[in-house]
Amino acid sequence: MKKIVCMLFCLLTAGIAMAQNHWVGTWGTAPQEVESHNNPPSPGLKNNSLREIVQVSIGGEKVRLKLTNEFSESATEIKAVELAIAKTAGSSSEINESSTVSLTFGGNAGVTIAAKGKAVSDPVDFTIGPRENVAITIHYGSTPTKISGHPGSRTTSYLKSGNTTDFSNAVKTDHWYNILALEVEAPETAGAVAILGNSITDGRGSTTNQQDRWADVLSRRLLANDATKEVGVLNMGIGGNCVLGGGLGPTGSNRYQRDLLGQEGVKWIILFEAVNDLGGAQNGVQTAKRIIDVYKQIIREAHAKGIYVFGGTVTPFKGNNYYSEDHEKGRATINQWIRTTKMLDGVVDFDKAVRNPQDMARMQQQFLFENDWLHLNAQGYETMGGCVDLSLFTKTDPVSTEEDPEEPYDDNALWIEAESLRNDTYGSAFQVVSDVSASGGKYLKTVTQTTTTPTDKKYILSTSFTAKTAGTYYVYARVMCPTWDDDSYFFSIDTSLGSDFANGLQTASWDWKQICSKYLQAGQHQLLIGGREDGACMDKLCITVNSEAPQGMGGTTTGIQTLHSANQQVTSVDFYSLSGMRLTAQNAQGLCVAVGRNDAGDVVTRKVVARH
Repeated sequence: MKKIVCMLFCLLTAGIAMAQNHWVGTWGTAPQEVESHNNPPSPGLKNNSLREIVQVSIGGEKVRLKLTNEFSESATEIKAVELAIAKTAGSSSEINESSTVSLTFGGNAGVTIAAKGKAVSDPVDFTIGPRENVAITIHYGSTPTKISGHPGSRTTSYLKSGNTTDFSNAVKTDHWYNILALEVEAPETAGAVAILGNSITDGRGSTTNQQDRWADVLSRRLLANDATKEVGVLNMGIGGNCVLGGGLGPTGSNRYQRDLLGQEGVKWIILFEAVNDLGGAQNGVQTAKRIIDVYKQIIREAHAKGIYVFGGTVTPFKGNNYYSEDHEKGRATINQWIRTTKMLDGVVDFDKAVRNPQDMARMQQQFLFENDWLHLNAQGYETMGGCVDLSLFTKTDPVSTEEDPEEPYDDNALWIEAESLRNDTYGSAFQVVSDVSASGGKYLKTVTQTTTTPTDKKYILSTSFTAKTAGTYYVYARVMCPTWDDDSYFFSIDTSLGSDFANGLQTASWDWKQICSKYLQAGQHQLLIGGREDGACMDKLCITVNSEAPQGMGGTTTGIQTLHSANQQVTSVDFYSLSGMRLTAQNAQGLCVAVGRNDAGDVVTRKVVARH
């Protein structure tokens, strides 16, 4: 009997331990390839020691450290790492010596991080309090030429020659290198908010070694509020960052899965970027709509994981060289969408908090940093961090399931799910991949690579369509082609595939790209698309007379090409679940119901199972 009781006690204890194994990010930063002018100063990292200071958000008694070599082309050798409580927030290298603990990696004192790789330390007992300062001391061996890190630390690090823990007279540098995240073991009720941002979130204009970015202000408010004291804050801002393209660091559309969805214990997300995209835009409203499309994609993927997403309105920048009336229209477009969409779970109205009531395209002058009319000073960040409604972090209702209605595009456009074209005859060599951010939840991926035009039908997608009138028709594809080596397809209309191919379709997130255009006579036509480079992903096709590319998910007439013919005009298409509920978008197991008129003018109703 005693043995049984003992066994039950051990199992119960193990169960409790397993239940407590809930990791939450208490500090983190968004890594990038460090620019040459931000590289470590002499004597450099190789065979030397670096002490970096971070200020955590929530506390804990067991921690682990994550390191990154993501942007380096060769390995980084770490000989040893220690953690200790720092005596300042970065203004000195001093630590509480008695608090020092050594980390291990798979039981070893050091770790060699492969090129493009990361490393996670073993958990270690190390007690830290809320908003406490932690010193991370790294002893390096060999290091690569290209360094992975975060230039905008707003916190001083200390570099000393050799393998040492004595940082008196150390070289100072206001950058972080290789450190990625510090995580604590926390109760299941604890979680983190991850913030996608640019230099305004990264803290340009804040005070070095004072930890007074707006995200720091928010963290202190959360900790002081009993209902939100278990919320960690992860600042994923990168100075000069863009959502769509250009700028510094990986784009928001390219890094959100790592910096937001990939964080431990994340329960909330704040989206607050766009100003750098708008500042360089050729068309402010079109750029804004593309940013909104990326935001929608992030929202869908976050909601699929049960994560709440809040939108931060873009702050004013009139007076900065980013400003023009066109760019201001783009800002207004994004802010209007954030304030009105039902897709978001909440709004953080930074714009309203800092704008000048007499000229709402400008921020209040008292918040200016270096009079650039873009970045805020510490007072401005205090206001931004203070405007966040803390009740957003106590929500218990399910994440939003709403979708915005698509804007009218072309009533006669033909929308085709790429995966619906795969069958036993055509396209069987393409891989069907499930993805919540894809229209219909699936897409087609090319898995073979060739520079020779394919002749086997299994490498070719085929669809027939009807041109109602003569004119120029455009074929767009919603694609995701991450690199230059996977961004092309062969194509033809009304002929066998030849040497024509669409190239330069590179995009790190789903975006509409033109495949081809051709003047067509009224009547039936056939479109062929052949795989060319492996890794190219195609979600959806649009055939239209509109010379502008679609936006977002596109129209919801998936499968209509099976009904569309010369003697049947389709006037409306609806989608229903198998239980009969009307859907706002197509469903993989739903019904596509098309209503139209034939040549005699009779109303014709057809039902087909939507194939995805």
